[in-house]
Amino acid sequence: MAHTFLFEPAVWTSSGTLWRADGEALEAIGRTEIAHRPQCWLLSGTLKVLGSPPAEFVHAYWIEPPGPDRASMKWTFESATFGTLRGRFAVIGESILSVYACESTGYHGAEHLGQIDADTYRTAGVLLLKDQIIYSWRMMLQRTERRPCWKCAAVPSVAISITAG
Repeated sequence: MAHTFLFEPAVWTSSGTLWRADGEALEAIGRTEIAHRPQCWLLSGTLKVLGSPPAEFVHAYWIEPPGPDRASMKWTFESATFGTLRGRFAVIGESILSVYACESTGYHGAEHLGQIDADTYRTAGVLLLKDQIIYSWRMMLQRTERRPCWKCAAVPSVAISITAG
């Protein structure tokens, strides 16, 4: 079965659990949109963590389109909190593995996305700061809407923020 997450423009919703460094499990829900542009692919969205206080992570990744083998893609994510994370998606059978790091801040981690069917993925990941786990998570992703491929000449800049409240 061919991968659909990342490889087809779409909107995905997610739900699951995020664990803080202290081990507290918190419900999390999200929405992610994948868009394909000639120069890059864009992954953007939000993850709401329903704790006390609740927090919302806003994310936007710039992804280099894959080569002909479609086996891996480099990506970049910029954040005032985490710095510039640079990573790579690697396609391994029914899995997509993402590994990433920021040299200046020490944040690094990995995420595994396992394809269940064309519209469903199971994901698990971890974010560390040097040798300390900051967050870990387990989520289900469900494709809710397919999107067309858009053609444009420029890629807009995107702001990244994390808000609590």
